[in-house]
Amino acid sequence: MNLSAIYHRSCGSDCYALDENTVVLNLHTGFDVSRAYVVSEDPFLSELERSPRWEGKCREMKRDLVLERSVVWTVELTPAYKRVQYYFIVEAGDECFCLFENKLCKPEEREVISTEYFKFPWLNPSDVIKPPSWVRDTVWYQIMPDRFCRASDSPSDKKFRKWGDFSDPQWNDVYGGNLRGITERLPYLKELGISGVYFTPIFLSNTDHKYNTFDYYTVDPDFGTEDDLKELVRTAHKMGIRVMLDAVFNHCGHEFFAWKDVCEKGRASQYFDWFFINRDDFVKDDFTTADGRYYTFSFWSPMPKLNTNNPEVRRYFSELCVHWARDYDIDGIRFDVGDEVSHTFLRRFDSLRWLDGTEYDSVMNYPLPGAIGDFWRDRQMDAETFMKRLNFCRSLYPRQVNEVMFNFLDTHDTPRVRETCESDDVLLQKLALILCFAGTPCLYYGTEIAMRGTHTPYNRSCMPWDEIDAGRFDGFKSRVAELIALRGRLGDLKRDELSFEFFEKHPRLVCCKKGSVTLYINAGDDVKLQPDGNIAFSNLYSDSKLQSGGVLILYS
Repeated sequence: MNLSAIYHRSCGSDCYALDENTVVLNLHTGFDVSRAYVVSEDPFLSELERSPRWEGKCREMKRDLVLERSVVWTVELTPAYKRVQYYFIVEAGDECFCLFENKLCKPEEREVISTEYFKFPWLNPSDVIKPPSWVRDTVWYQIMPDRFCRASDSPSDKKFRKWGDFSDPQWNDVYGGNLRGITERLPYLKELGISGVYFTPIFLSNTDHKYNTFDYYTVDPDFGTEDDLKELVRTAHKMGIRVMLDAVFNHCGHEFFAWKDVCEKGRASQYFDWFFINRDDFVKDDFTTADGRYYTFSFWSPMPKLNTNNPEVRRYFSELCVHWARDYDIDGIRFDVGDEVSHTFLRRFDSLRWLDGTEYDSVMNYPLPGAIGDFWRDRQMDAETFMKRLNFCRSLYPRQVNEVMFNFLDTHDTPRVRETCESDDVLLQKLALILCFAGTPCLYYGTEIAMRGTHTPYNRSCMPWDEIDAGRFDGFKSRVAELIALRGRLGDLKRDELSFEFFEKHPRLVCCKKGSVTLYINAGDDVKLQPDGNIAFSNLYSDSKLQSGGVLILYS
């Protein structure tokens, strides 16, 4: 038996409360393990029964997720007294071992040294991870305001480049997209099936992206006014569309009031400890901070890193978020560089360390687009290996977190997904995957019309509204809208469950099953299929043949 592969911790995604009555336990083993059991009971039951020895009840576990190098077994327990003590038994052929918190041993060796059981101490209702219920049903759409839409009645401004002119783009180009332009195009998003919009930063800055924020309380004049933002949110809500703002609290821009004060007064500034400054001579005309004089986002000197451990910093940004929620009526906040923001700060807000119900509700699911991209990059990868990569993504978090993970194929920081696809048909395949995967899918603006663009700034071009309005992209856009609509029609798509079927003669035919729904994606040669069920969506499928690059979604 591969003993080194046997693993469990009584925390995180291995041991968590699914709801107020249910505890989920996950055990990791090697492929050689044929059966796994959990032995569990209330830790104080022996005292109640006046027994000299604690004895639990044995229950077989389900072989749940197959990963590339291990298997995850799972079981759900409903402890009568809200607490549970447990250990595991694993079998492989004639071998049998018991896993305790402090040792892995054969059953007959249990009493040789002291035994420490695993424990789930208490099912506290307040400890149950409960993401907002509406998130699970949301299809997001990421917008860079400067590049999305300029309102039809916007005054001309010489500093704005001609809309859509991307010849020799520069980092500081601005095109004049604004909040009122987004409001004008909300019907377009509603028709597409979008139910949530996520904006890159909209507050005062001197760049097109606004990730170097100068004033977190002032809407950038290039984008509009506070009233424009309020009207945008009101209009979106009337259409059933949620709004999420980008919070850049890991770092600020060089014109942020506290940083300016520190640059002027040095250690005498009351804001000196708002930042991580390592030398007295930190002020210098050098774009990079590779010399370590102070910490920044990456090594960019105009983006000094904020000390979110500092109580004053925490208070400032906590009050800011209250202002955004109260005065703008927004529905969500996305934290930029959220993995570097201190846990102390996030806990004031009432991936593994961040998703325990006390900090983030969800995170951006970066492993998922990596797994999807690899499958199409590596033509030698078969569907079974791809399944293991997808299962790995699902193994990282508790079930209720998986159902609200922020799933995407591209963002403003990556090449557009169409650049990684040999055709629009392959793009539809990838969109079908994230729209059928557990979590909340997010489209980067323009993905619905297969916009292209490699690295920054080419991945941030302007939406071609003249061509969109002329109907040039109607065919592909309608197909994307069909896929999005399935999220509402077929409820099983939102659940965190996934089983697979493999075909020896067609190793790159992906077949995923979720309750009543079956998804076929053909990334190999043409294949004959005569599946059972009603067709919910198809592309490149006719006469019982699913062509290479095709998609077929069935329901029963």
